[in-house]
Amino acid sequence: MRRTAASVFATAIAGVLLAGCAGASGPEVVRFHLSKPEAIPYFRDLIREYNASQDDVEVILDSSSNLQAGFLRGNPPDLGLLNYNMEMARFMERGALSDLSDMPEAQRILPGVQDLVDQYATYPGRTSVLPYSVMAASVIYNKEIFAEQGLEVPQTWDEFIAVCDALTEAGITPIYGTFKDPWTVAQGSFDYTVGGAVDVAEFYDALNAEGTDVGPDSEVSFQKTLLDPVERMTLLADEYTNADAASRGYGDGNLAFAQGQAAMYFQGPWAFGEIAKTSPDLELGTFPLPMTDDPDDLEVRVNIDLAAWIPEASRNQEGAREFLAYLFRPEVMDAYNAAQLGYGTTVDAAPVTDPRILGMKEYFDEARFYQGASKAIPLTIPAENYLQGIVLGANPESTLATMDADWARLALRQ
Repeated sequence: MRRTAASVFATAIAGVLLAGCAGASGPEVVRFHLSKPEAIPYFRDLIREYNASQDDVEVILDSSSNLQAGFLRGNPPDLGLLNYNMEMARFMERGALSDLSDMPEAQRILPGVQDLVDQYATYPGRTSVLPYSVMAASVIYNKEIFAEQGLEVPQTWDEFIAVCDALTEAGITPIYGTFKDPWTVAQGSFDYTVGGAVDVAEFYDALNAEGTDVGPDSEVSFQKTLLDPVERMTLLADEYTNADAASRGYGDGNLAFAQGQAAMYFQGPWAFGEIAKTSPDLELGTFPLPMTDDPDDLEVRVNIDLAAWIPEASRNQEGAREFLAYLFRPEVMDAYNAAQLGYGTTVDAAPVTDPRILGMKEYFDEARFYQGASKAIPLTIPAENYLQGIVLGANPESTLATMDADWARLALRQ
């Protein structure tokens, strides 16, 4: 029996060794994590083409794994392409993402776009995140309504209010609001009004410096610094938005705007596809919301739609780098951005041509943009709900004071 057991054990060991040799001689498997549902079909086809084009690397698409759990278990994906925000930046600042500064792709990123990454977090001596696509957002407007009413795109706050008044007098709702969905208030009304009036990056730098001292007596605070633009946000909500905005969500807004029920809409380019399902020939454009009386202050809101990174704990960094280089080929990036109405992040990116987003091109090209103020607030602070409360009637000053208190408490815990 001992001889038989030894024989079985030896056979099993041989099988394991043979399997290991076979695995070693096969392609390097790279697990590619993608977070954007709308982009899955594009990248699924891309992966199929890439895998068929060579034998060294096999890329497997992963769009469902829990990212945080993977990092905690020491088994993160080999390559990620995700929306880059404050939550993702936590992995960066802890050194969990590898240095990509030696890759040629890192040298092609526009400096102003790379700065957007650094606004959230950095790690000494590393370039760990490479922006892949930027979404620019501003006021969407119905060109046909503007032309019929003889209206020009406003360049100042007074001009914008004059446009709203003219539309109201003509019996046209100036702005379509979707306050039922809190995120639409945060990324639209709040981000546009604050970003048009305040240097968002400088504000959060100063807020972080205040830390636990943020409050009524601090140099900067939500209540003190953002009260004026937030009060203007409530003015637009109360005076120039559809009366039923409180009960209308994102889907309602897309349909109503497609049907010409308002002249302007505070949404990003992701709404264009939904609007086109109802009115494919509707002529739409974009312009930054003016918040001052100086046209030179105009800027557009941006967010890093997708950004690439490779974890330190990746078991297949070499293969991940090869696929990253493939993803960053100009023809691959340009095709994605054209399809998603995004802006390229590299010095050799193709210029945007879609007329719906051309109104933001000059601002993007000149780096006259800001990241949404709502996206720099940790998720442990229910900012979207606070902001929704303001447009539904809550007192702006007391609500912003609550956000100050939440910020100070969070700083103390950290």
